[in-house]
Amino acid sequence: MNPTTLPLRLLLLANAFLPFAGAHDAPAPAPYPDQAAHAPRPLPDRVVLTWRGDPATTQAVTWRTDTSVRRAEAQVGLANESGRNLKWTKVPAVTTPHTSSLGDAHHHAAEFTGLEPDTLYAYRVGDGVNWSEWFHFRTAAREARTFSFIYFGDAQNDIRTHWSRVFREAFRESPRAAFTLHAGDLVNNAHHDGQWGEWFGAPAWVNGTIPVVPSPGNHEYAKRDEKDEKAPRILSINWRPHFTLPENGPRGVEELRETAYHFDYQGARIISLDSNVRQEEQVPWLREVLRNNPQRWTILTFHHPVFSPARNRDNAKLRELWKPVFDEFKVDLVLTGHDHTYARSGDVSGRVAVGDTNLPKGYNQAYDPAIGTVYVVSVSGPKMYDLSPGDRWAARFAEDTQLYQIITVDGDELRYEARTATNRLYDAFTLRKRAGRANQLVEALPPENRRPPASR
Repeated sequence: MNPTTLPLRLLLLANAFLPFAGAHDAPAPAPYPDQAAHAPRPLPDRVVLTWRGDPATTQAVTWRTDTSVRRAEAQVGLANESGRNLKWTKVPAVTTPHTSSLGDAHHHAAEFTGLEPDTLYAYRVGDGVNWSEWFHFRTAAREARTFSFIYFGDAQNDIRTHWSRVFREAFRESPRAAFTLHAGDLVNNAHHDGQWGEWFGAPAWVNGTIPVVPSPGNHEYAKRDEKDEKAPRILSINWRPHFTLPENGPRGVEELRETAYHFDYQGARIISLDSNVRQEEQVPWLREVLRNNPQRWTILTFHHPVFSPARNRDNAKLRELWKPVFDEFKVDLVLTGHDHTYARSGDVSGRVAVGDTNLPKGYNQAYDPAIGTVYVVSVSGPKMYDLSPGDRWAARFAEDTQLYQIITVDGDELRYEARTATNRLYDAFTLRKRAGRANQLVEALPPENRRPPASR
C-alpha cells in the first residue's frame, strides 16, 4: 500500500516511533545529583523499624525529614479491617538535628511500649499534618515459636542498580520474615548520605514493616574528616541517626553503643558484635551474654569472618579472641560478610588433612562436630573477590554470585537456605538439637556450582 494512502490515524501512529526531530542535537543527559535525589522533605522518608527493647512488647521507629519539621510524632494502634475506624495513640518523637553530605536534616525516633505480644499493629509517622502512609508490624510472641528471617552480606556497591533486586527477590521469597539481618558494609562510603539514600530506597516501604538488625562493617567506619589524613576512624555519622538499637552492649564503652548488642526473639538469642573496634573488650561481655542465655538457639552476627574464604584476608587475631568463646558455649550459627564471596562450614573431613600447609592456622576445624557451630560468609551486592586456594575448609563456596539467605527457627530445628539473585537454591542445611550433644548438621546441598552459569 502506498504510504500516502494510509489513514491519518495510522500515519500519526507510525510517526510516533520516529526519532524526535533534533534529538541528535540534544545535550547528553547529566547524572541526577544526590542532593536532588535524596534530599529530605517535610514528608517522612527512610522509615525504618528496629528494636531497642523486648520485641514482644516494644517497637522502635526512626525516620527523616527536612529541618522545617521541628516537632514530630507517631500514631499507633491495633490494626483493624477498616483503616478509617482505626483507634490510635499518639507517641511523641525525639528529634535530632543532623548534618550530612546532603546538608541539614532532622531525624526522629519514637518507641512504642506496653504492646501486646504476637499482635498486629498499624502506625504512621509525621508532624501532625504531613504523614507517612500507615504501616503494619507484628510483635513477637513471648514463647518460642517458629519464625524466619533474611540474612544479607555486603550490599555496599551499586546499591540501587544491583542490590535492590536481591533484596526484593528475598522479600518475594519470605514476605513474612520476622526481620532482616545485615552483616555489615551496608554502604561503601560511611559518611556519604547519598549511598544511605540508595540503601533505604532499595527496600523502600519494607523497612517500615519488617524490622532491621544491622551490624557495622569496615565501610561503616571512616575518618571523621576525610580531608585530614591523621583524623581517627569513627563510626558513620549516619549510623545512630538512622537506627534505634539496644544499648545493652559492653558497659562504659561508648564506641560500641548500638553496634554491639543483643535481643531475644521467640526462642533465639540474636547477638551483634562489632568486629571493627574494641574486639578484646567485647569478650567478657559476650561470655556473660552467652552464659546467661535462656534461649534454645544462639545466632551471632558481625562483619569480619573468623574463617575467610577470600584470598589474603585471614582474621587470625579475631579468631583467636572470639572463637574460644563460641566453642565454650556451642554457638549455633555465625553470620558474617566482608569477603565478597560465599562460604559455609560443614564436615569436610575427607577433603582437608590435619596440618594442611595450604590452610591458615586454625582452619582445620572450621567445623568441629563435637561443637556443632556453623560459620557462614555471604555477599548480596555485586562487588566480588576471588576465592582463596585454601577454600577447602568450606563445605560449600561460591564466587561471582549475589546471594541472600532465609533462616527458619522451628523448635529443635534450624533450617537454612542460600538463594541467588535469581532465586535459585544454592545451599541448604538443617541443624537439629540433640539433648546433651552437639547439633546434628544435615546437609541438603544442590549440585555444586562455583560460578553462576553464563547467560545465553
